[in-house]
Amino acid sequence: MRYAYISATSSAAAALLFVSSLSAQQSISTAAESWGHWRGPLQTGVAAGAAPVRWSDTSNIAWRVEIPGRGHSSPVIWGDRIFLTTAVPTGQKAAASDAAAGGGGLRGDGGAGSHEEHRFDVLALDRATGKTMWRQTAVTALPHEGYHATYGSFASNSPTTDGQRIYASFGSRGVFAYDMNGKPLWQRDFNIQMRMFQEFGEGVGPVLDEGRLIVLFDHEGDGFLAMLDAATGREIWRTPRTDGTNWAAPLVVRHDGRKQIVVNSPHKVRGYDYESGKQVWETTGLGLNTIPRAVQHGDSVVVMSGFINPRAMAIRLGRQGDLAGTDAIKWTATRGLAYTTSPVLLDGKLYFLTDNGMVSAIEADTGTPVYQQVRLPKPYAIKSSPVAAGGMLYFPTEDGDVVVARIGSTLDVVAINTLTDQSFVASPAIAGGDIFLRSRTHLFRVHE
Repeated sequence: MRYAYISATSSAAAALLFVSSLSAQQSISTAAESWGHWRGPLQTGVAAGAAPVRWSDTSNIAWRVEIPGRGHSSPVIWGDRIFLTTAVPTGQKAAASDAAAGGGGLRGDGGAGSHEEHRFDVLALDRATGKTMWRQTAVTALPHEGYHATYGSFASNSPTTDGQRIYASFGSRGVFAYDMNGKPLWQRDFNIQMRMFQEFGEGVGPVLDEGRLIVLFDHEGDGFLAMLDAATGREIWRTPRTDGTNWAAPLVVRHDGRKQIVVNSPHKVRGYDYESGKQVWETTGLGLNTIPRAVQHGDSVVVMSGFINPRAMAIRLGRQGDLAGTDAIKWTATRGLAYTTSPVLLDGKLYFLTDNGMVSAIEADTGTPVYQQVRLPKPYAIKSSPVAAGGMLYFPTEDGDVVVARIGSTLDVVAINTLTDQSFVASPAIAGGDIFLRSRTHLFRVHE
């Protein structure tokens, strides 16, 4: 194997890549042309520039390509390339003894897909044509447990890139770095087999910030948060965590010239010192199954959960210790919150939606509703996080529609774009005036 191989012995879980802001060297044109991270260049779900508003099977589709295997990771874009991950069954079935040993999940049958060996692949596609430029198999392995049969995959952790390297996580299978031409650079194997609640599957990708890679491994066993050197994969620090299964990606926040890493989970929301990994503050308040990504607004970070005991909270930064019950909790909300989708933050307002297509907007500074639980044109099933561009909100649905609404004091739907026989779980990417949509089977470039 052509990696600088790095082993680790303690537990780890799904990694999440994130770049908190554009570096000083990046130009405005680079920002508009790239989408290097799952939630966009500013980690808010907002694109630099506009995107198409209307398309169909026969109009404004520059290309569509079939993606092999199964993966719900979102594509990322830099320069002339699009990067994404997938997991492809090899056809090699597990022996009965291996399946029994590897299943280990709460269902007792190993869960969806876990009784067959998979090839875990990283792909680079040509942005103009959709042609595959390179494809690397990071690892071939028999998964130890499965995923949610409808919404899970073995490639749900979104990759990230800074234009120098592409970083991909396959959770329990490891984290992998490549140069932009597909040359393997390093691999980090944490020697962990994550045990996710109900075998719903792994899905937290690595977070990239100024030459550092932040990885989070939260599951039903001993997990941790760690920081790696992005160039080499060397571990800088590691902080143990025992907060249970969590699908919410970490967020790097900045306050008073210092950086922290915020991790929300069902047990506690915690803030960690960026340089040392030591915990700075904590608070309770979120419900089960934390999935939405936190966002920073001014001197606060907003976190959210939408399953049992749903709650959103704005937490003031700059505090220390246990913040529960103090004025560090700036505001809370409990209505119409997102369960699986992450919010969009734009112009001081937070936009989010429920899994059945009820959209809400609140003032991020005060939690005051702008509008609440306004239904999209029909009761869609939704797992893809919304994005924004050019004054529009984009809501991809499992039904194959992408609803486009004008941003304002009301939800003003301006277009419903249908792609036949498609279903969207991955979040879109927007760059250079185009929107890139990954369905369960294909990747589309929408160009107006």
